[in-house]
Amino acid sequence: MSPIRVANAPVSWGALEFEGFDQKPLPYDVVLDEIAATGYAGTELGDWGFMPTDPAVLREELERRGLALLGAFVPVLLRDQDALAAGIEHALRVARLLAAVVGEGDRRNGPFVVVADDNATDPMRTLHAGRITPEMALPEEEWAGFASRAEAVARAVWEETGLRSVFHPHSAGWVETPAETERFLAETDPAAIGIVFDTGHYLFGAGGMGPPVVDAMERWRERIWYVHFKDTDLGLAQRSRDEGWDYFQALRAGLFSELGQGHVDFPAVVRWLQGQEYDGWIVVEQDVLPGMGTPRESARRNREYLASLGL
Repeated sequence: MSPIRVANAPVSWGALEFEGFDQKPLPYDVVLDEIAATGYAGTELGDWGFMPTDPAVLREELERRGLALLGAFVPVLLRDQDALAAGIEHALRVARLLAAVVGEGDRRNGPFVVVADDNATDPMRTLHAGRITPEMALPEEEWAGFASRAEAVARAVWEETGLRSVFHPHSAGWVETPAETERFLAETDPAAIGIVFDTGHYLFGAGGMGPPVVDAMERWRERIWYVHFKDTDLGLAQRSRDEGWDYFQALRAGLFSELGQGHVDFPAVVRWLQGQEYDGWIVVEQDVLPGMGTPRESARRNREYLASLGL
């Protein structure tokens, strides 16, 4: 039996961190029921307030369904020094909850605070997601500050809670492309912060160029502490580039397909993880906007697909 464990996350049910969507996703208890019913062993927290924030209540909800709590996505406006204090406080609030729910023990494989840029808040990056050129990158003089602020969040979380943090290269943020991820890693302390490797965001962010997914994972293997499984439809990605879609238009079109229906080579990814003797979690994320698709059925098919790969 593979030591790799499989989870899903509230984003697969439309519980996204982006503001401006009036339609609400399913209640958290329904989402947790469906995650468990479709064969997953863990979940992430979702946006703050989606799940209970009382540790005892949340722990009981998870234990009743046999689910582990693996991490939480924490967006921070990393380009803005003035936003750092609020970002650290948000991360600490989340980390305190994670630590209280999970308790003491081996935390090498989580839960993780997933630090990210405050994605889709810069109009230029949102408009050009999936087709970022070098001219659209952070100014050279801003890289050190951007990276140091992400590291400061991670250090604050570690010092107070003992939890590790991973940074999430992500579409419509300031670290999206392979080159930007490479630069972020070069600017940060490998002992302080790792990355979550998201297969779908990597493939979309590469813009039809850059190393294949497994090659990137091999290059960054020492910094990959956590893994998200997301698939990407490269036909839709190309259409988004050709027609100038913004990130949300691409999402609405179904950019992130069910696993095995897009163009991520998951058999190769699984072989690579097994070759590395990876014994952590992979989290399925099929980002949808509220009201899109049938999350429970997609989750079931995604789990069956991964089972066919030995997970």
